[in-house]
Amino acid sequence: MWAPGMHNLLSLQDSKLPSSVRSTLLELFGQIEREFENLYIENLELRREIETLNERLAAEGQAIDGAELSKGQLKTKASHSTSQLSQKLKTTYKASTSKIVSSFKTTTSRAVCQLVKEYIGHRDGIWDVSVARTQPVVLGTASADHTALLWSIETGRSLAKYAGHVGSVNSIKFHPSEQLALTASGDQTAHVWRYAVQLPAPQPAADSSQLCGEDEVECSDKDEPDADADPSSDCPTIRAPLTSLKSHQGVVIAADWLVGGKQAVTASWDRTANLYDVETSELVHSLTGHDQELTHCCTHPTQRLVVTSSRDTTFRLWDFRDPSIHSVNVFQGHTDTVTSAVFTVGDNVVSGSDDRTVKVWDLKNMRSPIATIRTDSAINRINVCVGQKIIALPHDNRQVRLFDMSGVRLARLPRSSRQGHRRMVCGSAWSEDHPVCNLFTCGFDRQAIGWNINIPALLQEK
Repeated sequence: MWAPGMHNLLSLQDSKLPSSVRSTLLELFGQIEREFENLYIENLELRREIETLNERLAAEGQAIDGAELSKGQLKTKASHSTSQLSQKLKTTYKASTSKIVSSFKTTTSRAVCQLVKEYIGHRDGIWDVSVARTQPVVLGTASADHTALLWSIETGRSLAKYAGHVGSVNSIKFHPSEQLALTASGDQTAHVWRYAVQLPAPQPAADSSQLCGEDEVECSDKDEPDADADPSSDCPTIRAPLTSLKSHQGVVIAADWLVGGKQAVTASWDRTANLYDVETSELVHSLTGHDQELTHCCTHPTQRLVVTSSRDTTFRLWDFRDPSIHSVNVFQGHTDTVTSAVFTVGDNVVSGSDDRTVKVWDLKNMRSPIATIRTDSAINRINVCVGQKIIALPHDNRQVRLFDMSGVRLARLPRSSRQGHRRMVCGSAWSEDHPVCNLFTCGFDRQAIGWNINIPALLQEK
């Protein structure tokens, strides 16, 4: 480990090393010292998290064994995820000393990552974030507090609350052409609900611009947003869905619209994905084959394709383009839970995993990925900016990193005591057409954040 004595040794006048080499070594050792300092601070925080979560588990009398989790009341995202997060924190803590110090690589990134707005109003962690695809363009968040909120992107005000679920709301997706939202929940259902909102007049955003790269300094955490003053209490509340999609025997962890918006797919901890007719609520197909709980599902924007990911370390591609044949392809390449897999432009799929890698796949060649991104922390729900071909990686360790499709690191979002997430970052969503915010992130710290990301074209073409 770097120590002050090393500085003295390297600074000796009789050193045989050229001065330029000595300067480079001093700089690198300084970075190593800061990295170990950050790891030490993070380990202390992880220990506190583990103690808090274990106390919470003990107080609620929750068992971690499978038999207890099969009971209805415990089959909620909030309860199960607490023990799951505790395991994640323990694993991260044990592995922290072997982290890859990737930040020592010199970066030429002049990417500007500006924090534009914070969206604060949920009373528990936010699992998912999504952007409406129709006018008015609003932001949607899904939370463990059993609600989904719609926000004005420009002002940060909550515009509507959906309170129709009786369990954690685990995902939210907007209809491709109507003012409809699809939410998945720990209450074993997915709901389709209609919203009507009026956008308030925009307010000038505070200037919080900051150049970002892989050299951001980790600072101590500050307190989480105060949820006692609930800004969502004044907005209209929607309490009943248009349609409730039922038939799962476990937590519904994610849901998405098929192209056209007439059908929806759900992914569940009962190890199945279901395809529904939204208008009639009829179950069209039950997709079986995964060996463990599903973690995510995603649909292709222009074709009748679905990809599901699972804790069984695989993700599966389901093809519904031919009504008479429903083929499935299995992608194997991860060594731990596949937390999400999403479609990109062309015939590519990007998958993220708890094994701390992201892989880019060509659907025409399933045997091996065409690019692999290795990181120092488990990866949660990834999202791809289709126009600029940029992948946003939300991490367990509170970081959000941006990569291109070939695996080149572009930037890391600023995170300090003044801005950024204070807890695990759970999800991300791009909005390519919005003039102010084009990336949104959400986390276990009960807030969503809107960013303006400007990646120079030259940097993307490297």
